[in-house]
Amino acid sequence: MSLSNCRVVLIGTRIAANIGAAARVMRNLGLEDLVLVAPEAAVDDPRGRLLATHAEDILDRARVVPDLAAAVADCRVVAGTSARTGGLFRRQSLGTPEEILPHLLPALAHGPVALVFGPEPSGLSNDEVTRCHHLIHIPTEEAHPALNLAQAVAICLYELRRAWLARTEVPKSPQPPASFAAQEHMFDRLRKALEAVHFLYGPKAEALMHGLRHLLGRARPTDMEVRLLLGLARQLRWFAAHGGAAGEEA
Repeated sequence: MSLSNCRVVLIGTRIAANIGAAARVMRNLGLEDLVLVAPEAAVDDPRGRLLATHAEDILDRARVVPDLAAAVADCRVVAGTSARTGGLFRRQSLGTPEEILPHLLPALAHGPVALVFGPEPSGLSNDEVTRCHHLIHIPTEEAHPALNLAQAVAICLYELRRAWLARTEVPKSPQPPASFAAQEHMFDRLRKALEAVHFLYGPKAEALMHGLRHLLGRARPTDMEVRLLLGLARQLRWFAAHGGAAGEEA
């Protein structure tokens, strides 16, 4: 499953810089398919190119189509975005990017899916909203709900990639704990070093060592961590015996 099957659709974009900035964040987050629906800004405008650093090829391949239907005809799932909510057209299948975007992922294996963004001044029309399976609303300050187009694209693509990574990343296998014998050797060396610096002494020495064994044992130290603690023990003994000069190996 690849994010390359996710298409970004920009409708009626007026500002070339927004097209360029959208292309750049697509490159950052692993998308390549950009479709422009009846744009007012030209895809080759230098002002857009200026903000499309390392994503000029996405602009070169971007398709320009006359309407939303042509942009998403082959898509399995279509999600639109809207700063406005409520009403007959904008209350169905509405949610935040975190809630909606995971629903796009299962369809990626079977064909394109689309994220649709409306023009800067007005956003998607009601007619365009009705053609979307889901509607995404980015929660913002109530007095200032309208985001810049490129910012909205960045937020949505980030959440999409986050959901995709959660599904596709293979968890790293934890390193196994060191063997019992290796841990016992480490505890023996550590005891001698702590005795040498008088951390363990007197009637409480056994209780302190027991507490230390319990603390380190709960951490299930790996081979690398056991070597680290052996190095600590060696340095403590060096300091106790030679005031910091080199001494015996652990």
